[in-house]
Amino acid sequence: MRHSLSPVIHNAAFAAAEVDAVYLALPVAEGDGAEAVAAMRRFDMLGLSVTMPHKAAVLDACDVLSDMAAALGSANCLYWRDGAIHGDNTDGEGFVRGLGDELAVAPAGLRCAVLGAGGAARAVVRALAGAGARDVVVVNRSPDRAAAAAEHAGAAGRVGSSDDLADADVIINATPLGMAGTSAAHELAFDVDVARNDAVVCDLIYNPTETPLLAAAAARGLTHQNGLSMLVFQAAVAFEHWTGVDAPLAAMKSAVAAAIAEHP
Repeated sequence: MRHSLSPVIHNAAFAAAEVDAVYLALPVAEGDGAEAVAAMRRFDMLGLSVTMPHKAAVLDACDVLSDMAAALGSANCLYWRDGAIHGDNTDGEGFVRGLGDELAVAPAGLRCAVLGAGGAARAVVRALAGAGARDVVVVNRSPDRAAAAAEHAGAAGRVGSSDDLADADVIINATPLGMAGTSAAHELAFDVDVARNDAVVCDLIYNPTETPLLAAAAARGLTHQNGLSMLVFQAAVAFEHWTGVDAPLAAMKSAVAAAIAEHP
C-alpha cells in the first residue's frame, strides 16, 4: 500500500465530497490481517482497503460477506453497515463500471475473453457474467486454473484457447504480461492481429499506462482501455460503501491523472 495510488484517489474524493475523513496507507505484516480488522472496530474507522496478502485472511474477521467476496474467497473492501463489518470485493464491479463510463460498452449479450485466472481475472469473469455477458471464455496456460475461473461465470463460462480471441467482442488481459518493473514488461499478452476490427481490448495493468498490448491495439486502431479505469471505479464502489454518498468521479480521475503526470 505504501506506493499505492489509493490515498491520492480517496483523499481527493473525501475533499470533493466534503467528507471529514482521511485515507492512510498502513503496512500490515502477513498474518496480522485479523488484527487490522479488530482495529477498525476499536477506532471506529469508516472502513478498510485490503491488499495482498490479506484479502483472504480478513474474511473470517468480517461479520457479513457480499456474494462476490464469499465466492471469490477474497475481500478488498471492508465497511460498516447496521453495526456489522461487511466485506466486499469491488474489483469486478469496478471493471464493469469503468468499461461503461470510459468506452460506453455494456457487457450484456457480448462475447468476452479473459486472459489469466488469478484473483483479478476471477473477479472480472464473475462480474461480466453478472452483467449479462453471453459468453465468458477464460484463456490460461493451466487448464485447471482456467476451469476454476470460468466456473465464476456459471453457464456463460467456459475454458478457451487463443483461437477464441478472434470471435470476442471484448478481450481482457488479466495477466502480468506488460507490467512495468517485471521480467515480462515488454511482452504482449496476445497478438492483436487475431482480434476483430471492432473488438475492444482492455488491459488491467495501469503501470505503464500504455502497455505493449495497448500500444499494439492503438496501432491497429482498436478501441482500448488500461487498468486506471478499473482502479478508479473499484475505489468509487469502496467510497460509496464507506460514506453512503455518490463518489465524486471527476475529482478522483483528476487526482489520478495528476499523480501519474507527476510520477510517470
